[in-house]
Amino acid sequence: MVSEEMYVLGTKKSTIRTIFEFGQKRAAEVGAENVFDFSLGNPNVPAPDFIRDAAVDILMHGDPTEVHGYTIAPGKPAVREVLAADLKRRFGMEVTGKNLFMTAGAAASVTITFKALTEPGDEFVTFAPFFPEYRVFVEACGGKLVVVPAKTDDFQIDLTALERALTPQTKAVIVNSPNNPSGAVYRETTIRRLADLLRAKEQEYGHPIFIVADEPYREIVYDGASVPCIPLFYDNTIVCYSYSKSFSLPGERIGYIVVPDTAADFARIYGAIAGAARVLTHVNAPSLWQLVVARCAGKAADLSTYAKNAALLYDGLTALGFSCVRPQGAFYLFPQALEPDDAAFCRRAQEYDLLLVPGRDFGCPGYFRAAYCVRTKMIEKSLPRFEELAKSYKSISE
Repeated sequence: MVSEEMYVLGTKKSTIRTIFEFGQKRAAEVGAENVFDFSLGNPNVPAPDFIRDAAVDILMHGDPTEVHGYTIAPGKPAVREVLAADLKRRFGMEVTGKNLFMTAGAAASVTITFKALTEPGDEFVTFAPFFPEYRVFVEACGGKLVVVPAKTDDFQIDLTALERALTPQTKAVIVNSPNNPSGAVYRETTIRRLADLLRAKEQEYGHPIFIVADEPYREIVYDGASVPCIPLFYDNTIVCYSYSKSFSLPGERIGYIVVPDTAADFARIYGAIAGAARVLTHVNAPSLWQLVVARCAGKAADLSTYAKNAALLYDGLTALGFSCVRPQGAFYLFPQALEPDDAAFCRRAQEYDLLLVPGRDFGCPGYFRAAYCVRTKMIEKSLPRFEELAKSYKSISE
């Protein structure tokens, strides 16, 4: 009667959703202020005033048919030109409006790109830890997700392991930097070596291998870290971007895909992007929000709260004996669990009203994710609970 595959996807609760529901139940029992929910990657920094001001001005004074009407499938031409000029100014990318395709956020951008590239038997390679929905997206498009094991000493790319994972069926490598969930930012030297490896494999296999650069956290970096602009190092790069994190607009669903002229057979790739968007019904990204992000192009939101929260949680947990790589970007901490079974550890943490996500969900068992896009006071108040949790393991070992 219905697709069994779609039924399973629609009715199987994700771990994060299950944790969230547990948190709602506990909040009703003990008060929301006593539940420390680190499960969701939902920005807690308010959207900047300039976003509100732009939206209000456009709604009050813009032509309603322009603000609310259909756009052409790739998005408003004037908007794409403005955003392309901003990319050229900030990163040196040689792009114009024709290289951009507006989307309803990063998930749409990534899914459209996978759909556009996938042919029967294709493999997409990603690095653990990784965003769990990559598997859903790739498999829904008929591809296979290949996971390179995590390099847990720094969560940079293990290029030796990557080389073993590459095959003649490799269509693309997914690069998510700053990374969800590790907070790692891939260094320029890493990106250069990755580009060299992929160019050599393109020659060996006789076909292009793409990098799909998933970059919704691009602007959220700390301690002097910078995010390399991958198209400057590797021609066959397709960039997927969203304003959900940089402008705190996750509910508005607005982003874009960039296909540089340097990509192999630009016209066919862009045409396939348009075709995939058509099949997936991801045409006509929200018109109002296209106009808003164009009006605000080049402006920077104050995201310093995330750096403060990162330092507070990292310093607090490492002082308690947790082993963790210091995050350089995004808004996640990815420490090692205090026992090998990360799911059991997270269940134990719930006894202290600490809501954490097991690392196995991200392809990296033995670790856990704590999203610190929360109120700073909540982190401060949670540290004694983490201390109690850590002591409970010490009492077991004594």
